[in-house]
Amino acid sequence: MTNESDTRQSSTAALSLLALGIVFGDIGTSPLYALKETFNPQYGIDLTPQNIIGGCSTVFWALMIVVSLKYVTLVMRADNKGEGGIMALLALASSAVRGSRRRWTAPIALIGLAGVALFYGDAVITPAISVLSAIEGIEVGTAAFKPYVLPVAITVIAALFIFQRQGTAVVGALFGPVCLLWFLALAAIGIFNIALNPTILYALNPIHALGFVTGHGFASFLVLGAVLLAITGAEALYADMGHFGRTPVRLAWFAVVFPALALNYFGQGALLIASPEAVTNPFFLACPKWALYPMVVLATAATVIASQAMISGAYSITRQAMQLGYLPRLNVLHTSARQFGQIYLPAINWTLFAGVLVATVGFGSSSALAAAYGVAVLGTMVATTFLTFFVVRFNWRYHLLLCILATGFFAVVDLSFFSASLLKIPEGGWFPLVIGAAIFTVMLTWRRGREILLDQLSVSSVPLAPFLESLFLAPPTRIPGTAVFMTSTPDAVPHALLHNLAHNKVLHQRVVFLTVTVEEVPWVPPEQRVRVEPLGNGCHRVLMHFGFKDQPDVPAALALCGPDGLEFNLLETSFFLSRETVIPTARDGGRMWLWRERLFAAIARNAGSAVEYFHLPTNRVIELGTQVEI
Repeated sequence: MTNESDTRQSSTAALSLLALGIVFGDIGTSPLYALKETFNPQYGIDLTPQNIIGGCSTVFWALMIVVSLKYVTLVMRADNKGEGGIMALLALASSAVRGSRRRWTAPIALIGLAGVALFYGDAVITPAISVLSAIEGIEVGTAAFKPYVLPVAITVIAALFIFQRQGTAVVGALFGPVCLLWFLALAAIGIFNIALNPTILYALNPIHALGFVTGHGFASFLVLGAVLLAITGAEALYADMGHFGRTPVRLAWFAVVFPALALNYFGQGALLIASPEAVTNPFFLACPKWALYPMVVLATAATVIASQAMISGAYSITRQAMQLGYLPRLNVLHTSARQFGQIYLPAINWTLFAGVLVATVGFGSSSALAAAYGVAVLGTMVATTFLTFFVVRFNWRYHLLLCILATGFFAVVDLSFFSASLLKIPEGGWFPLVIGAAIFTVMLTWRRGREILLDQLSVSSVPLAPFLESLFLAPPTRIPGTAVFMTSTPDAVPHALLHNLAHNKVLHQRVVFLTVTVEEVPWVPPEQRVRVEPLGNGCHRVLMHFGFKDQPDVPAALALCGPDGLEFNLLETSFFLSRETVIPTARDGGRMWLWRERLFAAIARNAGSAVEYFHLPTNRVIELGTQVEI
């Protein structure tokens, strides 16, 4: 028993170490710029000891309320079979309002998709602001290095995105130790400065935070837009829960990350009390002179890791959105033979790179980017709070008043920060909003377009059962082998079958009608993967189920049909696919505006191949086209 306990503890400790790099990279690099922006002179708040203590107290209690209480304590309990993240939460909340509560389905979908769309804005800003803020440390040593900050930052970012194709398995093992060293350095710098001016510890009293956010009129509200920079990355705690589990993430947060962040913020505050002019860059000025350049190197490594975690998160959430039908198929490459989660999406990688490059060059500094950062982050946080209410109320079945009080409190906090961030729109907050709006439009258009397309196909579809009955009254010539007709409507005749009969006038000895369905759960166990229904005359219907994080490997799933008497030899199996060509029309009473129809048609033309998506053997696939007006 002791050995099992020791093994479990060592496993938890190892996972916690890994979580330091993957989960906490974003929030762990916030000290580079959060306090500097909180005390930015543009807010007109004097750098008196009382105000500095109040600002540090506000940052500390923002971490306590938003991260420790909301995410670590509450939201991480709302897991979808162990998986977290806003897409998993959207699926969980949607399933909670089925039946008599279906009126909430549309609002939940819209709020959830808005949160997902804003995540992409966050994924563009994070690498830019993180890397820039780290490289800017070289300016502290000498202003002569200032012209090199932007070129060096662009070089680091370019190398990061170019490396994505190779996967992170090679360097991933270093993420945890490097980030552990980073957090230890944060704590050490904090302790060093707190020891010189311990009065900063009064910031632990929430009264100082309350006074800071209420005692400066409108400036107090404005400064919330900077304080929120300290909690960016909180969503990653929930999103990456499925990789490590609740316990390792919580252990890493309370044992390492939260203490290190609190000590560092207080250390920067202690420095500002002694030297208010250090507000130009309190993080690097808080370092001993001999440690400045080593900290620049360590900070750059930490920001690269934080950026890597955000990029990987963008890949993951894109794949989930594809599986759930909110985005078209994209090419997904697996970069590790051992870890399924190691994926690479070329289209997303280079789109993100272009966005990060524009942000880095366009804004030019971490301070300019700080204005653009909060809107996307807080928008996603607000969406998470909204969705969590429905999970707590209808999945956990807690009393309505308790649900309102719990999520309502966090909603007030989130909306306060979000409202403050909206004031930054003219200064750069528009940038992630434009990205989010574009992604939101694409997701809604794709989802709606697919619904209309399937409706149009169903109008001209033929019911399967009576068709087969009439077909075998005078059966066509049967040829050896198996034909698998993939169809999204299991009760209708696939158009590919009609085309095959019309042109080739033959039918295989064994015919399988295959429908792939993605459930609103992350994983579907193998024993529930397939269901086989005999239809007679060598025909079968196969219903195949995947979770939104499963790999939709159709040949591998077909191998599970053996116990039902349906075994496949891929060398004797042909896969028939229907490929629809969408024709936008300007007819009256259309279900989408013409520009959205054209957008849907363009997306459909450029969608990834179903052959690659379902891992079908390319030399066994026959595609038959159909034109559909929408």
